[in-house]
Amino acid sequence: MKHIILILVFVSSLMAGVVKSPLVSIDEQNSLATIKINKIDMGMSGFISHIIADGHSVILKNIEVISYDKQSKIATLKMTPYDALRNNSLPSGRWSVKVGDTAILAFGYTRGVLIAPNDEIYYRITKSVKHLQWVHPDIFATILSFNGHPTPLREDFKKLSIATSVGLVFFFLDEKLYTVDSKSFKILNVTDAHLKQESIKLPFFSRVDNIEANWFGAGNDELEVYEPYYFGLLSEANPENEKLKEAIKNFNMKAKK
Repeated sequence: MKHIILILVFVSSLMAGVVKSPLVSIDEQNSLATIKINKIDMGMSGFISHIIADGHSVILKNIEVISYDKQSKIATLKMTPYDALRNNSLPSGRWSVKVGDTAILAFGYTRGVLIAPNDEIYYRITKSVKHLQWVHPDIFATILSFNGHPTPLREDFKKLSIATSVGLVFFFLDEKLYTVDSKSFKILNVTDAHLKQESIKLPFFSRVDNIEANWFGAGNDELEVYEPYYFGLLSEANPENEKLKEAIKNFNMKAKK
């Protein structure tokens, strides 16, 4: 049960609360901003809140932590357009990001979804982490069916995050659990999870038997492999992650035996 305890401890630390910090500088040309904070995880995502009147604020940008200097305690944030509440029938406003606006990070980290190869592993992990609100993968399967993607794409995970306010996605791959920010798709943590995998349900465990497919386009084919596909999906967003590289190497070596 040691690995389950480690998972519980890490998830509990992520759920300690939403991180709020004022912007201390802005580089509009490169779409960057900075905050000063004692501790932050690389890859954490969130948004910038701008006060427009007493008691009223507006969200202006999505943000992602792209670097952190431990000595100066300065975190650099990449800003991108905020699209979670897009409505073409409403005015967008002309507000711009200012020094002193609030960076809000780790929003939605109290909710997660687990991508697991079978029901036994799914229930063992989710039942061990009781302080996280688990969104059932049936909901994700329904979103995939609506999008016509039997093979999940990275964009599908972002749509899941927007639709359900899920902040974290967990992937069980080859006896390890990867904790991933649902929007940036950056790996926040890798934990050993030595659970025996006796079966695989593709594209992941859910009670939805059939996911509708588009006639053509990315994601329209049935997923044929589990670990190789999700390892590849994570590698695209985390090309420099050494733990992921080592895990893929070990998995490939075992597969060749």
